[in-house]
Amino acid sequence: MKSDQIIDRLVERYPDLHCCRLQITDAFEMLQTCFRQGGKLFVCGNGGSAADSEHIVGELMKGYMQRRRIPALTRERLLTAYPTNGAYLADHLQGALPAISLVSQTALLSAYANDVVADMAYAQQVYGYGHSGDVLWGISTSGNAKNVIHALQIARTLGLRTLGLTGQSGGAMFEYCDVAIRVPFDSTPDIQERHVAIYHALCLLLEAAFYAPT
Repeated sequence: MKSDQIIDRLVERYPDLHCCRLQITDAFEMLQTCFRQGGKLFVCGNGGSAADSEHIVGELMKGYMQRRRIPALTRERLLTAYPTNGAYLADHLQGALPAISLVSQTALLSAYANDVVADMAYAQQVYGYGHSGDVLWGISTSGNAKNVIHALQIARTLGLRTLGLTGQSGGAMFEYCDVAIRVPFDSTPDIQERHVAIYHALCLLLEAAFYAPT
């Protein structure tokens, strides 16, 4: 499915997202550029948005709607290096777009909250992991989550690109996003329903860009 078709299908199912179409396209271009240049994606949020962060990483780090075969050269190296199980390794690896959920580091998150301050735990990870050319994707229905905003501020200082997924107002995080997708609702359930549809579309767009159907 071509990129225009994926976005057309999204807007057909959720006509209220027509106003977000340009920003969704810009987000796709940002993420595609990041991955093509060898960068990584970091994702963070709280509560339902934390679950969304995990969900996004799950769709990008393995096959989503397509089987992602590893490159032939990698397969050949595995077969040569490990004659007994090289074929097993090659057959069960999948192409991955490097994405890390900042909400997953339980020991670090709890230690930072206890030893330093809780609202800097995502920012600390961006500082430790991030490099120019990477992307930080912050998710907040209100746009006012302090820990997400702090992470976006650190990301911009380090030269990362920043993507926001939020509600109608954009909140305080809007200022720190190179691209902000603001769904036209104020109610958390309405916002989160559209967030899932948007990031599924972005994951489809990225998979189509990097992995030909097999």
